[in-house]
Amino acid sequence: TEGHALVPGWEQRVDHLGRTYYVDHNTRTTTWHRPTQAAGASVPEPTDSERQRHMSRTLPDNASRVSPGANGANGAAGASGASNASSSALGPLPSGWEQRLTPEGRPYFVNHIARTTTWDDPRSRSAQAPSSNRAAAVAGIAGQTASRLGPLPSGWEMRLTSQGRVYFVDHNTKTTTWDDPRLPSNLDQNVPQYKRDFRRKYIYFRSQAAMRPVPGQCHIKVARNAIFEHSYNEVMRVPVSELKKRLMIKFDGEDGLDYGGVSREFFFLLSHEMFNPSYCLFEYSAHDTYTLQISPHSKINPEHLNYFRFIGRTMGLAIFHRRFLDAFFTSSFYKMILKKPITLEDMQSVDADIYRSLKWTLENDISEMGFTFTVDDDRFGERVEVELKPGGKDLDVTEENKKEFVQLSVQYRVCDRIKEQFEAFQAGFHELIPEDLIQVFDERELELLIGGLAEIDIEDWKKHTDYRGYTESDQVVQWFWKFVAEMDSEHQTRLMQFTTGTSRIPVNG
Repeated sequence: TEGHALVPGWEQRVDHLGRTYYVDHNTRTTTWHRPTQAAGASVPEPTDSERQRHMSRTLPDNASRVSPGANGANGAAGASGASNASSSALGPLPSGWEQRLTPEGRPYFVNHIARTTTWDDPRSRSAQAPSSNRAAAVAGIAGQTASRLGPLPSGWEMRLTSQGRVYFVDHNTKTTTWDDPRLPSNLDQNVPQYKRDFRRKYIYFRSQAAMRPVPGQCHIKVARNAIFEHSYNEVMRVPVSELKKRLMIKFDGEDGLDYGGVSREFFFLLSHEMFNPSYCLFEYSAHDTYTLQISPHSKINPEHLNYFRFIGRTMGLAIFHRRFLDAFFTSSFYKMILKKPITLEDMQSVDADIYRSLKWTLENDISEMGFTFTVDDDRFGERVEVELKPGGKDLDVTEENKKEFVQLSVQYRVCDRIKEQFEAFQAGFHELIPEDLIQVFDERELELLIGGLAEIDIEDWKKHTDYRGYTESDQVVQWFWKFVAEMDSEHQTRLMQFTTGTSRIPVNG
């Protein structure tokens, strides 16, 4: 209190930040300034717009106060009148908007087009726009784009600048961007991987209806010592609609519930078997002994196409359920999934010798070499001549058409030799992952989506560790992280696999 009584009809209160404010029950308004006698001498009748502004204030008011002589029915009518007054004062809400009240009585607004909510009245925002009805313009643009691209991902909002340019707010990360999160961007190939806007694409990918899990559980039981065959039988017998339910993996002879760790271990172990070159379904690339590609000699197994369909379905299953496979593939394999054109550079990881030969062809005069539009292929020890185009064995390669020859050679070596196998793989993959959705990624992002990050960031690991019964400041925890930091990369990977069920780190840490 400040020495003398308040003007009749006024009340002093304190908000949640400790600031003093004053309530005028005569006009149902508030102010930061202490009222004087002059202020209380005249009590003007409040307008509808003032009433609406008061109803929208956020200062705490725990008790519903009614002026002397008013009964409960009048109070209810007053609340209804305030809502009606808002429509008459500010006009109707833009198309697709709805006003609602929280349990505390605070009004908020729902944008059914963008599937977002906001505290701000879209009519007030448009009134503040100096040049146009901004909220109505946003609603119109959102309606047009939603019909073509679908709704914005969860947590995103479309807005307009004062100049009328559309931008997007990601409330998940508290960032803004000019790019529509529903659209893939044409990313420059020279941009470093860590600067690519992978998160925006990933949010869009996960927000689509086809990527939402189905209620229920899908039980899969396998034996560790026969995980490939058992998984093949289980995954291929279950309808795709069942595979979209929560996976409940159980290993024979092992009791326990799958809260995520068992299914991660399942995909880790299965990927080691599926992509084992000894099964002749995949082979190592020309570069190393860990990057894989489809083997053109897989036909030695009469059931190879069924297995490729199973592998495609398994890879789609892992992506759908946010699990990783412990395998990495050549860039051409990812490009084929995305239906991107194959280039000469992709040949380098498939067959380094042929890559160098084709590169030499482009850089030198081959007029007198006697090349024709054919290639020699080794089929189980038998040398076979294959025409790259109809009548190719009678068509000479010249300086004018050698680029076509090189491109057709690459196409055959990378794609055509394994066409049947890849089509079987693709059929299984797209049973769970729609073709149009996976194409928002580029080949490097797809690699991350399938395999996660291979390099372990200790600081990121510490940041995302959940402590049960301990805190990060405990001495034993500090000793643990010091010991992990001193491990070599192999032991760090083994520890990661032991504690989480996978040796790969999720894309977002």
